[in-house]
Amino acid sequence: MQKSVIEYLVRTAKRLPEKTALVDDQASVSFAELLRSAFVIADALHETKVSRSPVGVYIPKSARMIQAFAGINMSGNFYVPLDTKSPDSRIEAILTTLQSEVIITDAAHTEHVRQLAPQCQVVVIDDALQRQPATDADAEQYLQQQISTDAVYSVFTSGSTGTPKGVVIAHQGVIDYIDWAIETFGIDETAVIGNQAPFYFDNSILDIYLMYATGATMDIIPESYFSFPAKLVDYLNDHQINFIFWVPYALINVAGFDILSAKKPQYLRDVFFCGEVMPNKQLNYWRRHLPNCRYANLYGPTEITDACTYYLVDREFTDDEPLPIGKPCRNTEILILVDRQRLAAPGEHGELCVRGTGLAMGYYGDWEKTAGAFIQNPLNKHFHERIYCTGDTAYWNERGEIMYIGRKDAQIKHNGFRIELGEIENAVQSSHMVDNCCIVYDRQNKKIVLFYQAAQDLDLAAFRKAVLTKIPRYMLPSEYHREPALRQNGSGKTDRSYYNKLINNPT
Repeated sequence: MQKSVIEYLVRTAKRLPEKTALVDDQASVSFAELLRSAFVIADALHETKVSRSPVGVYIPKSARMIQAFAGINMSGNFYVPLDTKSPDSRIEAILTTLQSEVIITDAAHTEHVRQLAPQCQVVVIDDALQRQPATDADAEQYLQQQISTDAVYSVFTSGSTGTPKGVVIAHQGVIDYIDWAIETFGIDETAVIGNQAPFYFDNSILDIYLMYATGATMDIIPESYFSFPAKLVDYLNDHQINFIFWVPYALINVAGFDILSAKKPQYLRDVFFCGEVMPNKQLNYWRRHLPNCRYANLYGPTEITDACTYYLVDREFTDDEPLPIGKPCRNTEILILVDRQRLAAPGEHGELCVRGTGLAMGYYGDWEKTAGAFIQNPLNKHFHERIYCTGDTAYWNERGEIMYIGRKDAQIKHNGFRIELGEIENAVQSSHMVDNCCIVYDRQNKKIVLFYQAAQDLDLAAFRKAVLTKIPRYMLPSEYHREPALRQNGSGKTDRSYYNKLINNPT
């Protein structure tokens, strides 16, 4: 029985040692080199004396970041990706939650990390990679000490109180997910995966571990190409990429510029997407121009190891039809519950809840939030059985497919990122440039809208500079409305439903 994701890499490195595992704009790494990296980084971590602990990874998105992940998992610890582009305050909030003892970084960021986290031991990956690798016996000891319920990673999503929350995932969840994907989609070593997802975003899990498990090559596409769709298609062709798993925003951008009329990704055979709703208008554009590709819509929150349902696009849809999220992945059950008490009837709306091995172990250091989202299965009155309540509304259609409706609360999916509107409001208020504010998401136009109360219009340049010290750029509002005073409801609170209707139901 496989106990750790690193066993995928060990097997593949023995089978295909010289095959390219990772490509970025700086380097190419073979499977043998990736495994060696895992050994030497694990040795460096062993000397810090940490065990089964979170290890922050503060390295720009690159092959080196994956090498760090492999070393952390080899050592029996779990990795926590830290976005080097995020404000220091966000990184500090994550580190405060983690109480982490060790951070891995590169030489270029070492001094900054020492200032950010003076309490942490710092492992410099440049130095670790110069070490002599462990013996086979030493490496085997690392693997023997691991079990499948150990944590493999924790990624931090946006938190409603302004504090990010860390979702902790076990090895068994990733193994189940990857084995299912390989069996369902027939992915093998011929795949060249064009990675789009940041490594602090759970969509990257499929890319990374399909590479480990199958011997596929993972090509880390530079982020800048996604702003220039024509260059992006050129990149796909130059690197012979045949498999992509992107957020819909990246596909929508290509369609919006009508790039595929002029040039096509010649090698592409699999177009998978996840992270937010994929509109059929743009999907139909892709299907018209690349009719021989296989298209798959995956759905799932971070708390369920990336995806828990999937839909292989097998029929025609009009531009204004919604796309199903399909059926449960293997070893997963979807419960659509009404008031978290009973199963919804076919066609009846309810909250989408999940049970299965992919469930996260909870939120790191936050028992209250964990208890609120991971509850006892109300249909099981006889023994302890956790389910995860997603906060998403859905229903079963007449074909037996799950249809996604939207969020129950103020959490949104924007350009593939899960965002709590409350975290943005927290950052806006902390700028001290407004008296009060309300953030609304314009779902049709995919915009974050700020209503604010202030004596005068905002100096937007100064405002954005201030707010970007608290939140990443992808959380910035793109539309602004000044109000003399924010509207209140009967409880004296900001009338959020009013502003939401104003934006999403203007008539």
